[in-house]
Amino acid sequence: MKLVEVLKGIEGIDIKGESEREILGIAYDSRSVKAGDMFIAVVGFKTDGHMYLESAIANGAQVVCVEENAQLPEIPDDVTVVSCKNTRQLMALASCNFYSHPSRDFKLVGVTGTKGKTTTTYMIKTILEKAGKKVGLIGTIANMIGDKSVEASRTTPESCDLQKLFREMADEKCDVVVMEVSSHSLALDRVLGCSFDMGVYTNLSQDHLDFHETFDNYLDAKAKLFKMCKEGFVNCDDMYSRKLMEQATCPITTYGIDNNPYVSARDIIITNSYSEFKMSFNRMMQKIKVGIPGRYTVYNALAAICVCAKLGCGVEEMILGLEQVMVPGRSEIVPNTRNLTVMVDYAHTPASLESILRAVKAYTKGRVICVFGCGGDRDRAKRPMMGEISGKLAAYTVITSDNPRSEEPKAIIDEIEEGMKKTKGKYTVIVDRAKAIDHAIRQAKRNDIVLIAGKGHETYQEINGEKKHFDDKEVATESLKKLPESKNDDIYAW
Repeated sequence: MKLVEVLKGIEGIDIKGESEREILGIAYDSRSVKAGDMFIAVVGFKTDGHMYLESAIANGAQVVCVEENAQLPEIPDDVTVVSCKNTRQLMALASCNFYSHPSRDFKLVGVTGTKGKTTTTYMIKTILEKAGKKVGLIGTIANMIGDKSVEASRTTPESCDLQKLFREMADEKCDVVVMEVSSHSLALDRVLGCSFDMGVYTNLSQDHLDFHETFDNYLDAKAKLFKMCKEGFVNCDDMYSRKLMEQATCPITTYGIDNNPYVSARDIIITNSYSEFKMSFNRMMQKIKVGIPGRYTVYNALAAICVCAKLGCGVEEMILGLEQVMVPGRSEIVPNTRNLTVMVDYAHTPASLESILRAVKAYTKGRVICVFGCGGDRDRAKRPMMGEISGKLAAYTVITSDNPRSEEPKAIIDEIEEGMKKTKGKYTVIVDRAKAIDHAIRQAKRNDIVLIAGKGHETYQEINGEKKHFDDKEVATESLKKLPESKNDDIYAW
């Protein structure tokens, strides 16, 4: 594709050099540049792409895109230089052009919110597949094209990678693509230029303030989706929904339980293995059952129903899809022969931890034993908040390490303890996550539940910048295998 076609419709750019060059690819990492590529220098949080212009050119870049007023090395005369105010925005729009606007070739559904994005997207995908549609999925756990799964490195890919993935999905004839749209991706323009048919808002709570700095900025980022989509579905029971809807420029349909929503649920039943509710379809009450316990499951299911109804799915496909949906690392029970209930869940924010703890506490006959930590290099304000939540709701808490990244694990735990000490909750600290999980399981009686929170589907632990294999389910399974066949329920270690 010619450079002028790649840059078509993008305003505020200046081209120095040959504008009719043939562009063979787009890259933002100089190490991946190939001969004939256009390299886009993006200013990141840890490094600046302008520092790698010489490397990109040495690897074969014929065109480089830079920001106005950036400090540049000497660039050879035979290299075309494109300058603009914001290379992130340029990359998003240029990628749409380069891959021929693939999101126009299928129905695109975006789901945003602090909690519930992954579960809602899996619900939508499962229902649509029951209706015979081929579905692409982009999100935290994996990127999928039909049954083919590709590992995901971030919730929403960089714009160049996203458009490339969209093109593959369009070429493989996906009818619908449903994706998690993170606040980072909205704030950083990763989804700029995408043709969203529908947007879904689940909720908003404390998270990512290390990036957004203020809660208003966080809300504004989420609201951007509803200025990009043709139609929106919003959880009106969420306390921030009204502010979000005030910013929306598309028609909005509300869903929820309490605040007179357009789409609602009634006669809700929550057990330790499923959630059940009734809702009206074509003036008839239908019973919906989902194999994921928790009130939040009802909200996620309502959101999925809204989307799938709009896409032409029938009641039968919705009932069957929701009953059979499986979401790795979300309220996932670890199978075992020891008659113990061990659950792995991705809850890693104050609101999600409180939500899952309240849910399991409501249906557990015995005690709730909670194992959790907090990630390093992320929002520090939530650490004492989560300690206080677990201290109030769990009978016993094991504070441990999550993904400390570049931080000292014990320093993170100390901040969690600040909140825990505000409560009367019993707890212990075991920095090693595997030992912490093993300890928690050994404390459990038959009617108790061990909740291992924070990592969910993740199969790694990041320590000092290095990722090593670590799967909460695998660790819990091994600990369960070591237990005697018949436990003495009267013995405690705490």
